[in-house]
Amino acid sequence: MLCDIAKPSIGVVTNIGTVHAERAGSQEIIAKGKAELVESLPSDGTAILNYDDPWVRAMAEKTRANIFYYGLDPNAHLWADEIEGLGLQGIRFRLHFQNEQLHIRVPLIGRHSVHTALRAAAVGLVDDLSWQEIIYGLQQGHSQLRLAAVSSQSGALILDDTYNASPDSVMAALNLLDELQGNKCAVLGDMLELGPYEQQGHQMIGVRAAQVVNRLITVGEKAKIIAESANQAGLSSNAITSVPTVPEAIQVLLGTLNQKDVVLIKGSHGLHMEQIVNALEVNS
Repeated sequence: MLCDIAKPSIGVVTNIGTVHAERAGSQEIIAKGKAELVESLPSDGTAILNYDDPWVRAMAEKTRANIFYYGLDPNAHLWADEIEGLGLQGIRFRLHFQNEQLHIRVPLIGRHSVHTALRAAAVGLVDDLSWQEIIYGLQQGHSQLRLAAVSSQSGALILDDTYNASPDSVMAALNLLDELQGNKCAVLGDMLELGPYEQQGHQMIGVRAAQVVNRLITVGEKAKIIAESANQAGLSSNAITSVPTVPEAIQVLLGTLNQKDVVLIKGSHGLHMEQIVNALEVNS
């Protein structure tokens, strides 16, 4: 096991999602695999756990190490509230730790990114960094390989979130899209490796998409479930297009976008939906 080689003294477990459930079999099995990290920690080490995820929270019982919880729940050691999304400018929130409160703004996109900031701060606190050092580090943060905003040839704003997709990450991306102004379009591809959660995962995304977007384009066979669910949730069939491949999605989009449009592009890495961004962006 990798932990036997690296021998970490600090272990961070973020969440137990449904990605890879097709291979693992269930969230329970995924949780068991991730728990191997905290089980390997020494007694003078620290397990940093997301209190908001019950699967992760329960891992405290599987380690001899110290426990440090982070999350949005006041029962966590480090927690946040008053979270405000600032669109593409980042987020603002209030941090709580022991008897201290700090208001902070960070350049991480989307309200869901507060968990990213919290776990980074948690590692800093466990490693005895000062608040000044932690806040400075958070304010330099940026998301490599994750969501990026690029301009299209038509003047539309493209939200490139094509690195990968799971129900949680697509939901977070749609929530960000909901914060922005403009004619909102989501181009959503298959979410792969969900196993027994495939139907439910795609359906929940369709429901949320119907609440957020003016136009929905789905790519792939599994993503048809998103389209059907969105239609059932109230999005007009005239606003929905389903295509089997990425090249066909590009053809649908080319020539139809304008500067008032905001387009989210997201799907599992195996679909290579970055090709859509490459075809649309201004320097292509």
